[in-house]
Amino acid sequence: MARILLAEDDESLRRFLAAALVKAGHEVTDFGDGEQAHACLTRTSFDLLLTDIVMPGLDGIELAKRAAELDSGLKIMFITGFAAVALHPSSNAPKHARVLSKPFHLREIVQEIDRMVAA
Repeated sequence: MARILLAEDDESLRRFLAAALVKAGHEVTDFGDGEQAHACLTRTSFDLLLTDIVMPGLDGIELAKRAAELDSGLKIMFITGFAAVALHPSSNAPKHARVLSKPFHLREIVQEIDRMVAA
């Protein structure tokens, strides 16, 4: 079981992912924006940050950078329809972050998270 912080501005996708990850045995705390997720990270530790890249306000890349500064061991996964942005060197995304492009199968994201937290 992993403690996962989920930041996704699409409410229906966020609820769907949170429910699936809880069903897979993980503990999930979720927020609809990067600011709230970052505030939570400053007071609570997590094993994995699962974040969308494109969100209003604090986007996923900036959230991931700030999260990595708070906890260098935090595992980070981006879920996005804009994988090229996350992978582009100018984005300054944390180098150890993984990217899962939308659309994805629920099974795929659960398996990838299980692999990441086991490593």
